[in-house]
This record gives sequence, structure tokens and C-alpha cells, in this order.
Amino acid sequence: MNYLNMLSRIGIASLALALSVTAKAETGVTDHSIVLGQSVVLSGPSAELGQEMRDGAKAYFDYVNSQGGVNGRKIELKTLDDGYEPARAVENTKKLIAEENVFALFGYVGTPTSKAALPVFTEGKVPFFGAFTGAELLRDPVNRYVFNVRASYYDETEKIVNHLTKLGLTKIAIFYQNDAYGQAGLAGVERALKKRNMSLAGSGTVERNSVNVTAAVKSISAAKPQAIIMISVYKSETEFVKQMKAAIGYTQYYTISFVGSRSLARELGPDAAGVSISQVVPMPFDEKVLVVKEYHKIMKKFAPQSPIGFTSLEGFIAANAFVEGLKRAGSNLTRERLVEALEKMDTDIGGFRVRFSPTSHSGSKFTDLTVITKEGTFRN
Repeated sequence: MNYLNMLSRIGIASLALALSVTAKAETGVTDHSIVLGQSVVLSGPSAELGQEMRDGAKAYFDYVNSQGGVNGRKIELKTLDDGYEPARAVENTKKLIAEENVFALFGYVGTPTSKAALPVFTEGKVPFFGAFTGAELLRDPVNRYVFNVRASYYDETEKIVNHLTKLGLTKIAIFYQNDAYGQAGLAGVERALKKRNMSLAGSGTVERNSVNVTAAVKSISAAKPQAIIMISVYKSETEFVKQMKAAIGYTQYYTISFVGSRSLARELGPDAAGVSISQVVPMPFDEKVLVVKEYHKIMKKFAPQSPIGFTSLEGFIAANAFVEGLKRAGSNLTRERLVEALEKMDTDIGGFRVRFSPTSHSGSKFTDLTVITKEGTFRN
């Protein structure tokens, strides 16, 4: 009888221990894997942005997995297509959290899509890391679960306006996408101009996933600007520049990193020469920069089909920063431990510094200005 009682007690204790371990297990984490979710544009006129962001990140995750993963766990990235539409991004986010049971969300592409997903992942207390957007709505106020690697649109537009005013160009117009992304860029430009007691000379808009720029060309042409700042994506900006050149001839064109630099240069062809683009990562062709050298090596092995460019480099750097956060969170990985680790993280990724704190989840303020040459390449 005592023997049976002892077995019974052992069985109950074992069950309690098993239940305790199960209760402590974090969603999306097993002994051998960490599952991440990503909603990006993989179809439609902005598809290359999502494809390249995904490819750069996945190449780095695949490299880490080939080295044994993080604390013995391999990273699995589940990517869904949202077509750059907010409603689809919400559906994808809910699916990734509730059905795919992801540990964290990584590398979303776009302001309107990230904005739409924001209440969903915030309510679920799911980390949202390294989105391809510079919008302030993900930066201020600080959201405990949002970590941005790249510089903001405020940083980029300040860089552009400062450059233009130093050139003596004060008659500045804006062409922007009529959604949260465009509004974020508009706010940055107006902020930078106000700082210098200036205002916009003219403006025009285009709808998301559209290339109907006729009204914008008419409106901005009438203002006869010395320079135009564009806040859209490569297809619509290509159409805008071509129509503007036909309408008024020469003026100076500037745009920000989200445009998709490589795609814009290709789409514009000869009309690309002289177009300037602010960037938030180093020149992806300069292998003297350590992170760029590593990027080339890893992309060649794990994503040979993906073109070298600014967007995939951003995905690569964001993945690198996320892995560093996982390492610092330790083997007993939870979402809260990851957040705590990230808030203490100050790391150098091959010459690209990423630093977070409890009061700032913006990892970098790095910005640069590049210009497209007549050969379709980029220079500083």
C-alpha cells in the first residue's frame, strides 16, 4: 500500500511539474524553434519592397540557423502577403498571432499597414520589431512592444530640407501618398520647414497603389517649385517624375528611403539621373563597411536570387539586431524577457549602431543622402 501511495505521489508530482513547464512555455518558442510572423507587400505595384525586406532578413536568419540557431533554437519566419493594404495586414496579424502562434512580429512593410496592425499586437503584448517605416506613430509615444531599428521620417526629411536650404533652394513643393505614410512624410517636411520659418510652395497627392498623378502634376506645376520632395513608392513616383519633366522641364527631385531605391532607378531609366534619395542604412555596395561585407557574403550563399540593394540590407540589419536581442534574452525565452533585453541593448552591427532604452525604442538615427547617376547607380 505504501508502495502504491509512493507511486501515486510521484505521478502527481510529475504531472504538476509537467503542467508547470507547459504553463511557462512561451507562445512560438519550443526547445528547437522560434517562430516569427511577417506581413508585407508581395503583390501589386509595391511588391519588390516586401520581397527584398523579407529576403534580406531571411538570409540572415538562415545563416544563424546554419550555425545552430540561437541557444539551440532555429528561427522560422512566416511571411504573409498584405498587398500594402491595411485591412489585409490586420487579417494577417490576427492570423499570425491566433493561428500561427508566433513569438513576435518582424519586418512589416509600410506605415498604413503597421498603423492598422498596431492595436492588434499591442493588445496581445506581442513584440513588433524592425518595421520598414519611419512613421512617428510607432515612435512617439513609446510603445513597450514596438522596436524600430531604422531612423524616422522626421530624420530623413530634416536631412533633405537642410540640404536644400544650404543650396539656397527655398521654393519647395511636396508630392505625397494620400494615406498614413504620406501624411507622416508631409508632417516631417512641414516640421523641418517650420524650423526654418518656411512653408510649402505647393502640394499634390496620389492614392496608395495607384499611378494616377495627373491632378498632382497640375497642382505642383502651377507652383513652379525649385525642388520637389516625394513621399510615395517607386511606381507612382516614376509616373510623377516623367509627367513633371514633360510639364515644366527641369527641377530637383528628392525622395525618402521607403520608395525602393533600386526599383525607382530601374523604372525611371534615363529620367532617374539626378534624383536624390535619403537613406537609413549604409551604401549596400560599399564592402569597406563591415556589415555590408557580411551582407554580401551571406546574401550570396543564402539568397543568391535576390538583388543587392538598400531594402534587403535594411532587412538584413534588422534581423541581425533581432538575433542580438534574442541572445541577450537568454535560453529561458519569453516575450517580456526579450523586451527587457532589448531595452538594455547597445550594439555595433559591423559599423551600424543600434541602441535602445526604456524611454527610446528607436535604435538608429543614421541618415545619408544618395543620388542616382546617369548609369542608374548610386553615389553619395
